[in-house]
Amino acid sequence: MENEIARTLFIDSNKDSRVLKVLGIEIRLRILELLQNQELNVTEIAKMLDIPQSTATTSILALEEAGLVDSHIANGVKGGQKICTARYKEIFITLNPPGFPIQNNVVEVEMPVGLFTSHNVCAPCGLCSRESVIGYLDVPSTFYSPDRIKAALVWFENGYLEYKFPNNSMYLEKGRVKRLELSMEMSSEVPGTNTNWPSDISVWINEVEIGTWTSPGDFGDRRGRFTPSFWKLEGSQYGILSTWEVTKNGTFIDRLQRSQATLEDLRLDKHHSVKIRIGIANNANHTGGINIFGRGFGDYDQDITLRLYMDDNT
Repeated sequence: MENEIARTLFIDSNKDSRVLKVLGIEIRLRILELLQNQELNVTEIAKMLDIPQSTATTSILALEEAGLVDSHIANGVKGGQKICTARYKEIFITLNPPGFPIQNNVVEVEMPVGLFTSHNVCAPCGLCSRESVIGYLDVPSTFYSPDRIKAALVWFENGYLEYKFPNNSMYLEKGRVKRLELSMEMSSEVPGTNTNWPSDISVWINEVEIGTWTSPGDFGDRRGRFTPSFWKLEGSQYGILSTWEVTKNGTFIDRLQRSQATLEDLRLDKHHSVKIRIGIANNANHTGGINIFGRGFGDYDQDITLRLYMDDNT
């Protein structure tokens, strides 16, 4: 699963203008479409798109330089030929203003719950937008659907979801990160609902396990404040908003220290993204599944929110 879903590219509008410029020419988009599920040489591309071979060649070169196409030389009837394949299946553009301005020394990014970059989930599982269920219930392959980006609720019994947040702190002249804060609304997952259904939910940041929070249950006794009316009342309705803080002194969940993992362990200065994995650890005592509520579902109208607090004095 991980290899396939990793073929997703997130483009930052403020930092990746070269890639956007390459994508601004329609014929290059048509070439990327052709290469999604097959390898083709330049001659085949030119023939299928009915364009001069010189145009196909220059377009492939531009796509290679932008990191969007991989090529290798193979033996052909008339000598070596360049074989091309698309590197990514999906491309998302993140719109960021120049300079990544911050307010009150806080950099904040809110990630839609369906915009995960990697996953490994077990049924029962599913995704739901504000309007309807996405794909098929209890079918893990639904998590590959492009429509997952519309999800406002995701759930699974076991496994994980992984998200990549832009590490905007690397581009700021505002000192170093003094505190990382992650907040999200979650509950356990059980067919139907059960308020007494504990689940140990763990979080990893940049491959470091920072701690485990135990959800007491799966809540369906009332409709969530923002849960849409079409969602059946006997399903998961709302969760608990949990806040994870990583500082130089350790990790705190809802103000209580849960682990010794520190900011230094996360090595934020070495990564252009902040990779966050949410899941059930293999050694969990309570494997009661996960519901993650986003905007338009649950009691809190927010997606997964990452805040980086900057220290001007460091």
